[in-house]
Amino acid sequence: MSTQATAVRVHGHHIAGERVDGPLLDRRAPASNQVVACYAAGTAENVDAAARAAAEAFASADWRRTPAMARAGLLENLAALLERDAGRLAALDSEEVGKPLRFARGDVDLGIAHVRQAAALARTSKGESYTGLAPAYTALATREPVGVAALIIPWNFPALILLQKLPYALAAGCTVVAKPSEFTSGSALEIAALCEEAGIPPGVVNVVTGTGPDAGLPMVTHPLISYVSFTGSTRVGREVMRAAAGSLTRVGLELGGKTGNVVFADADLETAADGIVFAAFANQGESCVASSRLLVDETVAEEFTAAVVDRASALRVGMPDDPRADIGALIHHEHRDRVHAAVLAGADAGGKVLTGGSPPGDPDLEAGAFYPPTVIASVGRESPVFQKEIFGPVLSVTTFRSEREAVELANATDYGLAQSVWTTNLDRAFAVSRDLEAGTVWVNTATDGSPALAFGGVKASGFGREAGEEGLREFTEYKTVQFRGEPRVSPFARTEPTR
Repeated sequence: MSTQATAVRVHGHHIAGERVDGPLLDRRAPASNQVVACYAAGTAENVDAAARAAAEAFASADWRRTPAMARAGLLENLAALLERDAGRLAALDSEEVGKPLRFARGDVDLGIAHVRQAAALARTSKGESYTGLAPAYTALATREPVGVAALIIPWNFPALILLQKLPYALAAGCTVVAKPSEFTSGSALEIAALCEEAGIPPGVVNVVTGTGPDAGLPMVTHPLISYVSFTGSTRVGREVMRAAAGSLTRVGLELGGKTGNVVFADADLETAADGIVFAAFANQGESCVASSRLLVDETVAEEFTAAVVDRASALRVGMPDDPRADIGALIHHEHRDRVHAAVLAGADAGGKVLTGGSPPGDPDLEAGAFYPPTVIASVGRESPVFQKEIFGPVLSVTTFRSEREAVELANATDYGLAQSVWTTNLDRAFAVSRDLEAGTVWVNTATDGSPALAFGGVKASGFGREAGEEGLREFTEYKTVQFRGEPRVSPFARTEPTR
């Protein structure tokens, strides 16, 4: 922990529209290992202050009774400000995550699309009416904001994942306490300030920075928080569930993944190789939907694997501000060491490293947490490389002999976030996609998506959905209001005189 910093960005929490300072945590850029920012180390007291500010804002007529059309206008204002500052937000994420700048800019642009989607949903929000349930009996069904929502954001896509949650919460009428990762808090604080510049009242969006145990856990257990939207590892997701159980706080969990890419012999192999290499190694493989498992028909496995290796070995590892870089640094050196240990474990289990497999020897990169694209062939279903989420630029290769075996292999992990099928046979595409256990199945593509489509997983990848109409519903409670147009005859009323 640091108590002072010079020549670096120094930040406090953002609570009720004000900066709140405290002891600081240093953030070192993963590409250079130099301190670039210091963030306030949040405590339960900070979380309590933020939750109270959000609860007061939720109760205020300035927000809770704001018409949905007006909230949509405020979200459009926010989208315009995000577009104005997109370059600065991308630079923050690029520096703090270690990813190439051009990919960070793509993240911000997609986040802006989510804001506009949420605005459109706010404009078209509607309820339902039920008539004819009984004589002179009518009911209305509405979606009410759940209240104060806690948004816990991981480090791999800081701006994007915040913007997959925040605008939908605001469109629903909720107020928010967000906790970004202690490694990547810069863009969340900037976005909170932009919310108020857009006209969203102070206290509606609050940000507490710091670690999970010190700031995240108090959010999950705070009595004023009604819903927790968490994105992170399956291990921590289980801890969030246990912590929320005491107060029966609703949770939505978007957790780990181990995406399988099932490549049949009839696929367009050139297109498949391009798509899988991008999906496996984009964002340094630090993505819950990274295509980390290649399952390929044994009749084309040698040819296809060679094409994948050629493409992977041609990717350029470089500094985030290098416009030629395809792969940046991993989030920190300890994570890089864990990725390397996983590769070694895969080799020990019988895997064959075809490219990559050790930190790069480039002296210009020696200070950073860099790791090259790595392909490991001959991986069995019991191998740790096949089963465990490595969260790095590592692709395993496993062969299959039949469609049935392909589906079994794809489903043979605890995870169920996404899967991908590559085939030109439409009947096969439908049949296999139906049998794959995942919240998302891609056919002849990978890592695609749209703000209009809900996203989330099954099995150990969590539950609940983000984005689209389903994502907005996560921040609401279903309510019925029932009307009787004439007096009801009481079943206790006596219809015959008594003696």
